[in-house]
Amino acid sequence: MRYFELFAVPVDYNIDLATVNKHYLELQRTVHPDRHANASSRDKLMAVQSTAEINDALQTLKHPVKRAEYMLSELGVDIRAEQQTLQDPMFLMQQMELREELEELTSASDPDTAIANFEKQIKQLNAQYSAQLAEQLASNDEQQYQLAADNIRKLKFVYKLREELERIEDSLFDD
Repeated sequence: MRYFELFAVPVDYNIDLATVNKHYLELQRTVHPDRHANASSRDKLMAVQSTAEINDALQTLKHPVKRAEYMLSELGVDIRAEQQTLQDPMFLMQQMELREELEELTSASDPDTAIANFEKQIKQLNAQYSAQLAEQLASNDEQQYQLAADNIRKLKFVYKLREELERIEDSLFDD
């Protein structure tokens, strides 16, 4: 099952999520197990499996990192289960600095402003890596695919920073 074909969207990193969701609902109406309640056991099992596959495809396409990993695997570079670390010293230094800044947010004199500034940095990094990734995945070049793999790894760091920021925000403002 090819996910982009399943949802009738072009193979592109920048997809129209509204179209994906629309096709998802149409597919679910067709294959949902409740529609096959009176069918044979085999047909019921097939409906459950189809629903699970459609749900997996949706979750993959909805999340930018999962979508990029899927696209890269379709191009012959599968990094989804890898444990490889990034070898970019500049990026790693930047991540260390961002983590230090993140830790300092809880003791900032103006946490609202500090959080807003940090969030802005994360959004800029996300936009930068996503734009590069879209170009690299659209290329027809194996070397660009390897660079895309590195950008996916970088985006994973950015998403982890965003999750940690959300936890800090929750702890600071839930009182």
